[in-house]
Amino acid sequence: MNQDRIGRVVIGAILGNRAEAAMAAQLHDIGHDGGLETLMLAPVDLPRRRFHAVTQTGTQCFIQLPRDSVLFDGAVIYLENRRAIVVHVGEQRWLRLRPAAGAELELGYLAGNLHWRVRFEGGVLLVALDGPIESYQARLRDFLERGKVTILE
Repeated sequence: MNQDRIGRVVIGAILGNRAEAAMAAQLHDIGHDGGLETLMLAPVDLPRRRFHAVTQTGTQCFIQLPRDSVLFDGAVIYLENRRAIVVHVGEQRWLRLRPAAGAELELGYLAGNLHWRVRFEGGVLLVALDGPIESYQARLRDFLERGKVTILE
C-alpha cells in the first residue's frame, strides 16, 4: 500500500477486520483524530480484484488484491500514519419473482444464462440487483407478458 502526495493509495492486501478487538481500538483512536475514511462498495464489487474507487473524503484507491483475497464489510485496507481506510458495503437490493406453475425451470434457465446472482425463499426467486431494475424488467418482459412470472413488492 503506497500513498502519493495527491491523495491516491494503492491497496495490495486486506490488513484486518474492524471487528477484531485490537483493530477496533486502533481505528477508534484514528477516528477521534479525523483520520478514518470509508470506502463505500456495492455488494457486486466484493469479488473484484482490480479496480479504482474513491473514499467518502476523496482519496483515490487503486485496488490490486491477490486472487485469494476477498473484500468484505469491515475490511481494513489501509492503515498508516494515523490514517485508515475501511470498506463499507451497501445493502444488497433484491428483485422478488414468483414463477407461474410450470415456469420455474424456464425462469431458472433464464436467470442462469444471464448469470444473475439468485437465492430462494420458498417458491420465490430473489435476484440480486446489480444495476437498474429496468434492465432486469426488460429481460423479463416476455415472461411478464405471457404470465409466466409475477414481480412481487
